[in-house]
Amino acid sequence: MATPNKSLFAWIKFAIIFAIVLVIVPSALIRCTRVDSSEVGVKFNKLSLTDQGTLDATAVTGYVFFCPITTDVFKYETYVQRVDYEPFTVTTRDAAIFTMDPTMAYFLNRSKAVDVFFKYRRPLRDIEDGYMRTVIYDAYRITANGYTSDELMANRAKFESEVRQMLDSTLTVEGFTVTEFTSQITPPESLRQMIEAKNAAVQAALKAENEVKEAEANAKIAVAKAEGEARAMKIKADAEAYYNRTIAASLSPLIVQEDWIEKWDGKLPQVQGSEKMMPVINVSK
Repeated sequence: MATPNKSLFAWIKFAIIFAIVLVIVPSALIRCTRVDSSEVGVKFNKLSLTDQGTLDATAVTGYVFFCPITTDVFKYETYVQRVDYEPFTVTTRDAAIFTMDPTMAYFLNRSKAVDVFFKYRRPLRDIEDGYMRTVIYDAYRITANGYTSDELMANRAKFESEVRQMLDSTLTVEGFTVTEFTSQITPPESLRQMIEAKNAAVQAALKAENEVKEAEANAKIAVAKAEGEARAMKIKADAEAYYNRTIAASLSPLIVQEDWIEKWDGKLPQVQGSEKMMPVINVSK
């Protein structure tokens, strides 16, 4: 016959085990997680998550209850993500090696979340470092192969636009929308030195050309100034000559008569005949 102490101990042991079961079993059979508004959740059946089978999954938001034995919830951020990739090199058609340093901003389309999870089954960080980086590298590599080094340097905006178009066409299908894409293009050191020397030569030529144009302009100004002064002097001389001729023409008869009067001795000229003649001085002119 069991003693009262042993019976009490057995009941206490049973109560503890029962309490543990009540705590552990529900948490093992049902859980709850919260999918924020800035995220999209993918609730999937673990038993169907195989490479050969189809994925039994749905997009969820808010509070989600699931059985962790058979199901799980994977979360993706849907707000804009920014990635600054490490620089890498690509080769142009003439075998020049350029360094590309891309930066990209993108977001995951909510409607594509299930497809992204089914295909990659990885967080966004892993997708950025794996799949996306490969897509970006291929876009640069394929586009750069269509340019020579000189063409790439002369058409950098066109080059980057073509890279962006290739990224958009590839990533959009996968469920990612690119909002920003920039890159720093660094040419080889030898090409950079050639470009700097060429730019210096162009600047020197422009400076010399400007100096020649300035000298020609100054010379034209001086010639125009001299011609203007000469024309002014000629006009002045012609005016003075015209004035002198006019005055001389009006004063000549008076001057002649005045000279005659000054030289007259007061005697009338002696002439034969019955009539005496007096000199007539015409001073009307």
